[in-house]
Amino acid sequence: MKRTDANRRFRNSLTSKYLLIIGIAMLFMPIIFPMASILYWFINDGIWQPSPSLNDKYPNGTVLDQMWHQEAKSLASAPPEQVDKRLQALKQEYPEMAMFWVDDTDQTRLMLPEQEKLPKKWTPAASIQFMKAAYNSDPFTVVAYIGDDEKLGKGFMVMELPRAYIRPKQILASDTTVYSVFVFIMSGLFILISWLFFARIRKRLIRLKEAMISPDLDSGIPRSVMMTKPDEIGQLEQGYNDMVAQLEQGRRRQLEEEELRKSLIANLSHDLRTPLTVIRGHLHALDAESLSEQGRDSVARIETKITDLSELIDNLLSYSLLTSGRVELKREACNVLRLVKESAAAWYPIWEKEGIEADIDLQNEPLIWQIDALWFRRVLDNLFQNVVRHARSGCYIGIHTETREHDHEVCLLITDRGPGLSRASSSKGTGIGLAVVEMLTKEMELDCTLVSSESGTAVKLTRSS
Repeated sequence: MKRTDANRRFRNSLTSKYLLIIGIAMLFMPIIFPMASILYWFINDGIWQPSPSLNDKYPNGTVLDQMWHQEAKSLASAPPEQVDKRLQALKQEYPEMAMFWVDDTDQTRLMLPEQEKLPKKWTPAASIQFMKAAYNSDPFTVVAYIGDDEKLGKGFMVMELPRAYIRPKQILASDTTVYSVFVFIMSGLFILISWLFFARIRKRLIRLKEAMISPDLDSGIPRSVMMTKPDEIGQLEQGYNDMVAQLEQGRRRQLEEEELRKSLIANLSHDLRTPLTVIRGHLHALDAESLSEQGRDSVARIETKITDLSELIDNLLSYSLLTSGRVELKREACNVLRLVKESAAAWYPIWEKEGIEADIDLQNEPLIWQIDALWFRRVLDNLFQNVVRHARSGCYIGIHTETREHDHEVCLLITDRGPGLSRASSSKGTGIGLAVVEMLTKEMELDCTLVSSESGTAVKLTRSS
């Protein structure tokens, strides 16, 4: 079974297909030259040759010229009567020709047929004029001396034939030309087949690449592709589809876990509020009792931790609502500095109790931003709470406005002189408060820049450019 599967995979592979193309090309090479020979015969001597006709009697000018000179040579010692007789015989054999001859006294003798334009007595001027008119013209003219030798002085004989009777000279293909053209055609055919083979491979790879770089807009996961053939690229497509399926399964599992986490946070936040309320009520009851100094200190510490826990629950609930997209911010033009002053006034007793000096220096002109006032208060509360928790040792909080030089945009700056975020704190939290700040400022199109060092932390809020 394994061997059968391996054979099937090899037959369907790209390697076997390309080896088949190479094998056919190599098997075809030995018959190229025999086929070229057949093609050569087919062109020059085969069925493309015209059928016998009148033109076969007058194949071309060279043959006629040789024939006429041969006839003139055969009449070297013939008397005039024999020359006349031979011309008459040639006229019967070649009736389309016009013939005449001139004897040694420059007298025109037999004309077949009669031609009035020919002179009875030939002078050198008349001879030159005749030769000039006959050169490369129609009719085709051949002049030969009797005996084919001018020195014999026996005159000359002339034949004329309209060029329409002469078969055009055929250009026969040479062996080298036929072989070269045939080999070129077969090589071009092999190159074309190879190019088509690789072009299809390239097309399939490009389709796979486009699927990889074109993720779904909703899930962000690449699209699957349709498997076309069970070759190596088909196996790659199948593996890619399996990977996409695993990503989709992981995405669904991630969404389910995220929904479960959000639901758990929301339920825990709701369920913890009731026992905290009960504990806070009992603390007030204990505060009314007569307690020792140590007991009152313990009650104060418990109340502080309850407050911290309540704020943490609020932040968890806010974070859950923000990440689930169930919060719709109602942005409107608000005076940010008024909100900052109100929040600072609410936190001032806590700062005073913790020994934190508040340095507030805000500009007199209103600072109008498009924000949600309720959620902006949450941002300020989280920032002020971080100062109380992690930077109370610096005994300082600064709330200022400053103007950037490059665009004259007014910024809100909140600073402290604590140990910085990199140092451990006795009230070290999970960082959920800053995460809520980051998400809320992003939703309200504000830039939140946090810079922390051993000498303190600075948070700068400004409108996004």
